[in-house]
Amino acid sequence: MTNLTETTKNLNGFHYFALGWRLITRSGLKRFVILPLLANIIILGSAFWWLYGQIGDMVNWMMEKVPDWLQWLSYLIWPLSVIFILLVFTYFFSTIANIIASPFNGLLAEKLESQITGIAPPDTGVMGIMKDVPRILKRELTKIAYYLPRAIVLLLLYFIPVVGQTVAPILWLVFGAWMMAIQYNDFPFDNHKISFAAMKSSLKQDKWNNLQFGFVINIFTMIPILNLVIMPVAICGATAMWVDRYRNQHIEKGQW
Repeated sequence: MTNLTETTKNLNGFHYFALGWRLITRSGLKRFVILPLLANIIILGSAFWWLYGQIGDMVNWMMEKVPDWLQWLSYLIWPLSVIFILLVFTYFFSTIANIIASPFNGLLAEKLESQITGIAPPDTGVMGIMKDVPRILKRELTKIAYYLPRAIVLLLLYFIPVVGQTVAPILWLVFGAWMMAIQYNDFPFDNHKISFAAMKSSLKQDKWNNLQFGFVINIFTMIPILNLVIMPVAICGATAMWVDRYRNQHIEKGQW
């Protein structure tokens, strides 16, 4: 167990995120970290380089939609609009990076779990990994199907006066945190072919800690440079959380 003799009761989402930074430096993990890292640098780095050049125009366009009688709240609405844009782009481009790197992300989670538990996964070989790629990609599409209808509703809320400029960004913040928790916790769950519905049920039972975990991932994803390494960090943190909090609920003791 990652917490050794400590109880998991006092280990929250922030703890597992911080733990992820330490775990990516573990011996034997570097070759599994490098591919997700490269995918994140290329995709997320390019996306945010473009976004930081466009965000001023985007915010100005959104501010133009604010009714005249709400202009006195511009000091509040402006930062909320910035957060709203960053959260949308953060999840969108993180999802693209995760889809492309998903087989490698799964391998990283698998290798780390094996190190933590001392239980070796079945050796399926290269062909076994290749055969599993379509199923892994289908799982990524399942997450997108879960995300899109909820995201569309929240986007539509933005066009409702007052609600859109004040409440919608806050709802996006909570929803974005929840989706990041789902996104990264899904790798260790999926390695054991636990259904998406069963995973969500487990995460909801521990929702506050998962929201903490997803929230801090979102924050770091919006910080230049740090956001380039966030993918393997989040995978390692989520894998540690899986081992400590969820593994015994779904896997018999001593078995992979």
